[in-house]
Amino acid sequence: MLPAHLTPLDGKPPRPPGTTGFMLFALLGIGVVAETADGTMRPAWLSWAGLAVVCALYAGVVLLTFRHRPRPAWVMLAALAVVVTAMAASYGGSWRYLFPLTGVACGIALYGRAVRIVLAALTVVTAATVWARGASVELVMAFSWGTFSMGLVVAGMLHLYAVIGELRRTRRLLAEAAVAEERLRFARDLHDLLGHTLSVIVVKAEAVRRLARRDPAQAERQAGDIETVGRQALSEVREAVTGYRRADLAGELARARDALATAGIEAVMRQAGPAPEGEGEVLLGWVVREGVTNVIRHSGATRVEIEIGPDSVTVRDDGRTQAHQPGPAGDGRGDTARPGTRTPAGGGSGLRGLAERLARAGGHVEAGPLPQGGFELSARLTPPG
Repeated sequence: MLPAHLTPLDGKPPRPPGTTGFMLFALLGIGVVAETADGTMRPAWLSWAGLAVVCALYAGVVLLTFRHRPRPAWVMLAALAVVVTAMAASYGGSWRYLFPLTGVACGIALYGRAVRIVLAALTVVTAATVWARGASVELVMAFSWGTFSMGLVVAGMLHLYAVIGELRRTRRLLAEAAVAEERLRFARDLHDLLGHTLSVIVVKAEAVRRLARRDPAQAERQAGDIETVGRQALSEVREAVTGYRRADLAGELARARDALATAGIEAVMRQAGPAPEGEGEVLLGWVVREGVTNVIRHSGATRVEIEIGPDSVTVRDDGRTQAHQPGPAGDGRGDTARPGTRTPAGGGSGLRGLAERLARAGGHVEAGPLPQGGFELSARLTPPG
């Protein structure tokens, strides 16, 4: 697993360093090349061989770390430290400049507490080796501090690299979540809007057909209502698209009374205390709309009771839904609940969307068949219990 400090950006594997990634090695190793070439380092062949081994080990540490193979990289890092220490102890001179390079390799391959411990140990080895070659205290301090600080700087840069990657990844996930939430909101609003409106249109169209011959004037009024409801639906769909659709409780109660009357269903509305205001009123308005829509479409009821409380709404009908009679597909009514048992709503897409709306505001929805027949949908703006 790739170390945390090399977490890929945007979920993509990090690219191995190019030419610039090895420029530091060239800068720190050029002194060894120069001193070996002019005969300062003797035997020269051993210095050349050591430089080749260090080059291979350093490249291996960097490439293996960036290719998600940390354990082989750690082995090469240990070998690199041993070779650099041995060559610096034997030759001194420019070989001492490869201690900071080893510190850089530590900052690349290690992370967390390990990088601090290993860098501290490498700093002690650097100081001891440089001191043993007769260097001054100032030079010992310079090499020691260079080894430790360069390793920490590289480790810090790679940690920043990881943080930036995590921020980008989080921003992308938040954007995806926002898109998904907006799609869910639109689907939920579209279901609630069109489900109710189309049900009202169907009921009124049936009324027009029944009244066309015996009461043309009443049929004409119902046809006018269909036009009004259709225009209202167009307006509500536009509001849903722009995200400004709100279902006020008073308006929904008035529309519910009219729709139920057209469907030939007696509506009894009771209000206990003041109606909620603000977002609570909007949420309970959605409950009334969903409950009345299901009554008209599925219940076969002759009577509906709607009770409004300060923080609650209950829609109760005397329809045909029983515990042993599953409701029509998608309405969330009936199925296997025992008579008189009310469970958290979630059977149909409408009730599920309603439950999600209330849950986000800290409320809850319950629905279930009644012992004497019929169905009850209730919602509260407070958590259950």
